[in-house]
Amino acid sequence: MRKVLILVEGQTEERFVKDVLQPLLWTRGIHPEPKIVTTKLVKVGPQFKGGVSTFRKIETDICRLLGDSDAALVTTMFDYYGLPDDFPGGQDLRGRNSLERAKELEAALEKHLDRGPKFLAYLMIHEFEALLFSSPSILAQVMNAPTYGSRLQAIRGQFSTPEDINDAPATTPSRRVLDLFPGYRKRLHGSLTTGRIGLATIRRECSHFNEWVTKLERV
Repeated sequence: MRKVLILVEGQTEERFVKDVLQPLLWTRGIHPEPKIVTTKLVKVGPQFKGGVSTFRKIETDICRLLGDSDAALVTTMFDYYGLPDDFPGGQDLRGRNSLERAKELEAALEKHLDRGPKFLAYLMIHEFEALLFSSPSILAQVMNAPTYGSRLQAIRGQFSTPEDINDAPATTPSRRVLDLFPGYRKRLHGSLTTGRIGLATIRRECSHFNEWVTKLERV
C-alpha cells in the first residue's frame, strides 16, 4: 500500500476520507490517511467562516507531514471559501471565476512549498457542503425532510455544478443548507449525506473534486 497523507480541516473531512475515499483507493493499492490540521478556528453556529486560521500554522502541519519518509504523497483538503488572508497567491488572483482562482491558489501553494511531486494542493470549491448538492434529494432525506428536495434542487439548478454555488457570506453552500435546515450539523449530517450519495455521483457532479481524486488514483 502506498500511503497518502491528507491534511483536512476537521472531523467531517476526516470521516469523509475514511468512509468515502478509502474504499476506492484501497483497490488501487493506495492508503489515504487523513490528518486534521492542529490549529484551526472552531466552527460554531451558522455564521462560521473557514476552518483554518493563518497560513503559517497550515504550513507547519504540511511540512511535518512531508517529513514522513513513508508517505508517497501529501495533499490537502481545505475549503476555498474563507482561506486566511496570508495564503500564498491570495493577493494576486487573476482568475475569472472561482475554479480558475482556486487553481491559482493551489499552484501558488505548491510553488511556495517547492516539494515537487510529493505535494499536491487541493481546495474544495467553495466548501465541503457543495458536495451535498450532488444529490439534493438524498440531502433532504438525511435531514428527514424529503419534501424539501425540490427546494434544494432549485438551488442546484441555478448552477452548472455544485462547485459553482457561490461564496458570498449569505449564499455559500453551507449557508443555503442552514437556511433550510437550522438543525444541520456538519459533522453528523454532512458525513451521512456524502456516504449515501456515494463517490461515483460526487465525482460526476463535481469536476474539480474529480480531478483531485483521479490524481490520487494515479499515485
